[in-house]
Amino acid sequence: MQACRLSASDLACRRGDRVLFHGLSLALAPGEALLVAGSNGIGKSSLIRILAGLLAPYAGSVERLGEAGLVDERPALDPHLPLAAALTFWARFDGARAADAARRLGLEPLGDVPVRFLSTGQKKRAALARLIGQSAPLWLLDEPLNGLDRDAAALVEALIAEHCTAGGIAVIASHQPIALPGADRIELAEFAA
Repeated sequence: MQACRLSASDLACRRGDRVLFHGLSLALAPGEALLVAGSNGIGKSSLIRILAGLLAPYAGSVERLGEAGLVDERPALDPHLPLAAALTFWARFDGARAADAARRLGLEPLGDVPVRFLSTGQKKRAALARLIGQSAPLWLLDEPLNGLDRDAAALVEALIAEHCTAGGIAVIASHQPIALPGADRIELAEFAA
């Protein structure tokens, strides 16, 4: 796995006229995970998007070393393509690891189903297969367990743990508890404006 590091210094996030959080700093090294918790609307998704470089912070800075992969409510798969074709499209850029991940995530039987017809949990697993295919050392996961049954959630927890054990970094924003031994945790309410 390529070298990776993720840090943020004195972050603040503003939505409209409202500052959601401020004064948030973090530093993650290879093998580390961070769980971000908080109520609806407190800024968990915004924090993930700031760390991904998709949203500018209101204040503060982010430093990333290594490619970042994002999983959120948008699976980044063409909704009109069958799942296998949608994953194959990305495999041309990412390599063949997504096919192995799709098998592990139980997606092979859904290969001919257009992405738009997949359930929430199936789309989430497909997005995770794409993420694994990217081989990105920085995983930014926004509600990765949404729509998953207990077995699929346990598999996702195992995949995150394996990623970190292999030297990757994971930041997970979730309402649901995630079993990830050794992960640090922050409550965004502690940084609310």
